[in-house]
Amino acid sequence: MSILVVGSVAFDSVETPFGKADDVLGGSATYFSTSASYFTDVSLVAVVGEDFPDEHVAVLEERGVDLEGLTRVPGETFRWKGRYDFDLNQAHTLETHLNVFSDFNPVLPESYRDAEFLFLANIDPELQLKVLEQVKNPKFIACDTMNFWIESKPEVLGELFKKVDLVVINEGEAREFAGEASLVKAAAKIMDGGPRILIVKRGEYGALMFNGPSIFSAPAYPLEDIFDPTGAGDTFAGGLMGYIANTGDITEEGLRQAIIFGSTMASFNVEAFSLDRLKSLTRQEINARFGEFKRLTHFESL
Repeated sequence: MSILVVGSVAFDSVETPFGKADDVLGGSATYFSTSASYFTDVSLVAVVGEDFPDEHVAVLEERGVDLEGLTRVPGETFRWKGRYDFDLNQAHTLETHLNVFSDFNPVLPESYRDAEFLFLANIDPELQLKVLEQVKNPKFIACDTMNFWIESKPEVLGELFKKVDLVVINEGEAREFAGEASLVKAAAKIMDGGPRILIVKRGEYGALMFNGPSIFSAPAYPLEDIFDPTGAGDTFAGGLMGYIANTGDITEEGLRQAIIFGSTMASFNVEAFSLDRLKSLTRQEINARFGEFKRLTHFESL
């Protein structure tokens, strides 16, 4: 089954203790769709400016991403510039230029409106709700958000959460939205407001899934070399949702496997700047690292 993602396609300029990259391909929908494309067919809705080069379009086309929903309009493409120190969990935003993204008005092509699996990447929750009005009968809906929307549009975000099956959020954002220091209490409060599943991203410490009374803890893969964590969360979501769309399995067991595949994809993403590592991946590498994840957490009961 295919998956639809609505989000940003952008230029990123990133500096870490291990190097820097200027005006490279980025954006939430870019990372998500590239990651998900290893598992299923992906359709993308986003906007870029006249300065967006054909070579970047080719990166997505080579992964088989359906770009009917990628709109090119007059103006410049969304740009983000950031820096990471040795605490790679924390991005320091230096510049943000929304450019054409400031007027983004996602209109789904008719062929996208039958999407069974939908991921609403990190954009204005009012736009996320607008997208939901355009899909006919989705089987599974997931969304991401960020602290900016939590602080500026908490009521709208609360309405969105009531309409989705899964919310993917980082731990600081979960605590902020719920007003709770405890992640367990924060998760319960968020889920009381709508989503039946909550996945809390914890960076280099992995992820937690809250699915009703069930809690699942997944580690991050221990890497020797980490160059750039930009897009890791979107790559995680891409692997997660790509696997779900491929299998159609939204049972507890299926979701747990999906999380490990998401963590697997994120572990590859951080090994290089931009999408350089994701572009060169093979399914054999993905399956091998998935197996290593399984061994990493396996133990025999007494």
